[in-house]
Amino acid sequence: MSSGSLLFSLSLLVLVAGLAVTALFRLRQLTARLAAAEARATRGGRALDLMAREVHGLGLGLLGRAQVLGGEAGAGFEAEARRILSLADAVVEAHGVVSAARALRDERFALGPVLADSVEAARRQLGPGLRHWRLDPVLESMVVRADARALRGALVQVLCRAARATCEGDFIDIRAVQTPQGVTIVVEDEGLGLAVDDLSPAPHGSEEPRTRGLVLGLSLARALLRAHGGELVMEAAPGVGARAFLSLPANRVVTG
Repeated sequence: MSSGSLLFSLSLLVLVAGLAVTALFRLRQLTARLAAAEARATRGGRALDLMAREVHGLGLGLLGRAQVLGGEAGAGFEAEARRILSLADAVVEAHGVVSAARALRDERFALGPVLADSVEAARRQLGPGLRHWRLDPVLESMVVRADARALRGALVQVLCRAARATCEGDFIDIRAVQTPQGVTIVVEDEGLGLAVDDLSPAPHGSEEPRTRGLVLGLSLARALLRAHGGELVMEAAPGVGARAFLSLPANRVVTG
């Protein structure tokens, strides 16, 4: 190889190496910018989630006070409360603020105290509004293996939905259905009865979770139950009421 050819080859290698270094540097810059953008989006999503939850809590508290007030004035406040609750739903739907299930802890615990705590949390959010909560005694002594905090979170969201859909003095029943496949906690109310189609579950593995018609927190409740191998299913009849089915598989039920 002549000295000219060798010099040309070396120059070409230097050029290629320089381009590779530049490309690597720009790739690292882009990766860092992407990570920063993802972090900002996560923070923004969390902020929207917190805002939606705060608005929902205010709306539910106003709903309870409006129903206690009653009469024409109470009906007016109730309408405003439901508009506030719809606003919270709109934030969730428009921005897709659906929290993913976190890493779960595997704990063994009785359902009774968790259910009682969940009912109390829903009662506090409703303020002075009255609902009659009837708990199946079978659930008191049932023992499951799950993440207690996550299961409580799912229950609170479902119970708040039931409180929101019912009126002053209505009954909300919480009972258990046991099958060889597992246990299902059924929350049944005699409220407004939202459309069944809007509350039907999206298939497992679907690319986009169906949130249309799901009030704040039900998508999260479903994600938490699915992380346990379970499911959340809703069914309703307008003017009759609704039922929520929170199921856990047999391997989550402790027997003996």
